[in-house]
Amino acid sequence: MYEATLGQSIIMASTVFDSLLFRDAFGTPAMRAVFSDRTLVERYIEVEVALARAEARCGVIPADAAETIAATANFDGLDLERLRQETDNVGYPILPLVHQLVKQCGDAGRYVHWGATTQDIMDTADVLRIHAGLAIIEADIAALRGILAGLAHMHRDTVMAGRTHLQQALPITFGYKAAIWLAMFDRHAERLEQLKPRVLVGEFAGAAGTLASLGDKGLAVQAAFCAELGLGVPTTTWHVARDGFAEVVNLLALIAGSLGKIAYDIMLLASTEFAEVYEPFVTGRGASSTMPQKRNPISAELMLAASKGVRQQAGLMMDAMVQDLERATGPWHAEWIALSESFVLTAGALHQAKFALGGLIVDAGRMRENLGLSKGLIVAEAVMMGLAPFTGRQEAHDIVYAACRVVNEHGGTLAEALLHDPAVTRHLDAAAIEQLTDPANYLGAAADMVDRAVAASRARG
Repeated sequence: MYEATLGQSIIMASTVFDSLLFRDAFGTPAMRAVFSDRTLVERYIEVEVALARAEARCGVIPADAAETIAATANFDGLDLERLRQETDNVGYPILPLVHQLVKQCGDAGRYVHWGATTQDIMDTADVLRIHAGLAIIEADIAALRGILAGLAHMHRDTVMAGRTHLQQALPITFGYKAAIWLAMFDRHAERLEQLKPRVLVGEFAGAAGTLASLGDKGLAVQAAFCAELGLGVPTTTWHVARDGFAEVVNLLALIAGSLGKIAYDIMLLASTEFAEVYEPFVTGRGASSTMPQKRNPISAELMLAASKGVRQQAGLMMDAMVQDLERATGPWHAEWIALSESFVLTAGALHQAKFALGGLIVDAGRMRENLGLSKGLIVAEAVMMGLAPFTGRQEAHDIVYAACRVVNEHGGTLAEALLHDPAVTRHLDAAAIEQLTDPANYLGAAADMVDRAVAASRARG
């Protein structure tokens, strides 16, 4: 922990999210602003004002009282130290906040928080923060999809080794790999759009969720309240039905998980032995304090770390869904940890991804060179399938398997081993063998998949 003076504020940073050293590695200023204390309290006030206006519209409180509340309730007039102390004592910030808002609003203050319960205000404020946070995530995903579509198109025909179980398997193209990344984020964009109607709904239901304090006007006030905030109207109270918030954080975990997969690929391909891709060069970025030659994949490392962090928060949100009766006695509080951290980490990871992929250096020459490391064995399947029409698949497999053993035990290339095997040359001449052992000739539908993925993504917009 350290102390630093920033303007007139004293910052006591104890996590990466508020650390002057690490906060922009694991988050972004825009997302931190959405989930800052100031924004949170401002959303509480916005919700209280919306409630007063809705109740005035429905004839529950005087119209002039609602207008006074709207005009005078404000963040700048709060005693924040008192709010902090009383929140620490009460356990929730709404009652201490209402005390101060009542005083701000004078005689109209008697109508502040009319018929509401603490969770109504806090849940709805969180929905407003989620709304703003999702807008940032949505824009970042759109930008990343554009970057990935560009990479896929540019490297549609850039041949490289496809690897399974960390071994060279079959030839692919780097554009094909990027197209797979792109399709993941197209699906995430679709998921994000689909969850909005389920999640962006208000919460106003009163002490036990029945709106009993407002008599026969409860549902009308609830609808007017949601309309004031631009939110959907819930079918039932969701004080203890937390699937909406859990869905949001699990979506963020899916997004972060995909970023982690991309990061892992970049880190492996950037390793000295592969040397096929590099993050953009920035003087000093990824440097070692002792090894001048090092160029560490910093953005990928941060993306991977963030993906692990969000995954843990997704588990916490699932656990927090199990709540008791009509008001939880602890699981609700766990959401306060998971929501903000998940959004900040995901935004940070997306920021790192846009940087790393937006300037990704792709070494097509090294990719082609690495294809030759197996001395042609990477296209053994191609030879087998070319020989199979003459010998049958199983015999072709055994013939090529034997040729692969010759290469592994005695050296040379697969093409050379095949040319010395009568079981092959009685069916395939030298030109056919050369054609079958060229990795560029065994790419299957990779290029077509790239075209399809890029077209589908651009059609989605």
